[in-house]
Amino acid sequence: MSSKQPELEVEQAGDGPTKPVSRFTRWYRSPLFNVIIVGLISFTQPGIWNALNNVGAGGQQEPYLVNGANSLTFGIMVFGCSIFAILANKFGLKNVLIFGTLGYAPYSASLYVNNRYGTEWFVLFGGATCGIAASALWASEGAIALGYADVHNRGKFTGIWLGLRELGQLIGSSIQLSLNHKSGKRGKVGYTTYIVLIALQCLGLPLALLISPPQKVIRPDGQKVPDPTKNKAVMKEVRRWWDLLRDKRFYLLIPVMIGFNWNGTYQGIYLTKYFSVRARTLGALTSGIAATAANILWGWFYDTKFCSRPTLAKFTWILFSVLMLALFGWQVANEKLYEEAVPKVTLDWDLPGFGRGFAVNVLFRFMNESHYMFVYWILGTFFDDIETLTLAVGLLRSFESIGSCLAFGIGAAKIRPMINLIVAFVMFSITIPSTLAATFLVPERPVDERRALSDDGSSAAEDEKEVEAATVAALRRDSL
Repeated sequence: MSSKQPELEVEQAGDGPTKPVSRFTRWYRSPLFNVIIVGLISFTQPGIWNALNNVGAGGQQEPYLVNGANSLTFGIMVFGCSIFAILANKFGLKNVLIFGTLGYAPYSASLYVNNRYGTEWFVLFGGATCGIAASALWASEGAIALGYADVHNRGKFTGIWLGLRELGQLIGSSIQLSLNHKSGKRGKVGYTTYIVLIALQCLGLPLALLISPPQKVIRPDGQKVPDPTKNKAVMKEVRRWWDLLRDKRFYLLIPVMIGFNWNGTYQGIYLTKYFSVRARTLGALTSGIAATAANILWGWFYDTKFCSRPTLAKFTWILFSVLMLALFGWQVANEKLYEEAVPKVTLDWDLPGFGRGFAVNVLFRFMNESHYMFVYWILGTFFDDIETLTLAVGLLRSFESIGSCLAFGIGAAKIRPMINLIVAFVMFSITIPSTLAATFLVPERPVDERRALSDDGSSAAEDEKEVEAATVAALRRDSL
């Protein structure tokens, strides 16, 4: 009887009589399958981008051109993420996701051309194409990972999505390390590295074609996700976007999205300035391992029943704040030591003192990924419907892009690394009180904002009737 239950529930949730749904269809349309595909897309796109970026300067010898291109990328994303979030609610998450897979490979190709032939304009052009595509990808992938899952699985699904993204860094970094393990001096990675990574990024488009639109997703209880594009007008979505921006639950998270990741730019400069090529590639690999560990740990932890969600949010943020402040103190001590060293420091894994300088970089990467998990988990505790989550993710990533744009802009300027590090420390310190205030607003269960944000109450009522019908059908089957 239980094996047929999803078929009957799907029929009840639809607009009319439907054929029984096969087991393969239920699997293919399941939230888990879709979040795995989104994670694999993220692996081929931002995952490979991260693999190049975390080796320091995109693998180049000097960080300034690449930091300038990254600043351009995130400058475009400041506006692009919100625009594509609005368009996703009009034209569909799948269509926006497909578009988002088209711009990363040109950027990696530009790094190859610059590495081999010294061409600089192509790097900036690649940064622009990457910014446009990443705006679409960032706005859609997070909404799929959070919105397709029910509230009890959002921690695990976020961990799967971000964990698979780090698979890109793990594989990309392993390739880099295998091709550059003999280079114990400072410099740039070999150009053959880029060819392999570009090939991996080309897999994003066919993977995106496998994603199910929200209205075709079938949750384990047979309940379908309402169609977010139904009766949508662009200007109505803009008004919803504006209402969300003024919501206290959202704007208290703005400082942490702008400020927490500033240290990432410094870490790229740090690796480039003080580490050998093979140590940099090892740093990218171990950073990916650390980030994957963070995704697994927090993905499990956020879905546990040890305590209430409000308590969990407060405890986690206080713990993060203490650990980050300690790491900044350690990094300042390292920077002062290496900056003043005579002769110039080049840290390699077979030299004394390597562990001290290397470990702090890996721990920063672990904490940065932990912050990602934390912010998206909190967003999932605030909002339940996929329309609001799509707008919230796009808007949140717009503010994240502001921080990254400014951070890479400072990184592109030829200033002392210590100044960059101090700026990162100040920016993180600013985020502590506002994020702590946001944790006091975390509810035990998220809120469905469709009725509150919709200008057309009838469409929201229809969606709620479909959900209620599916729930009643499920309860009736359980009672039998």
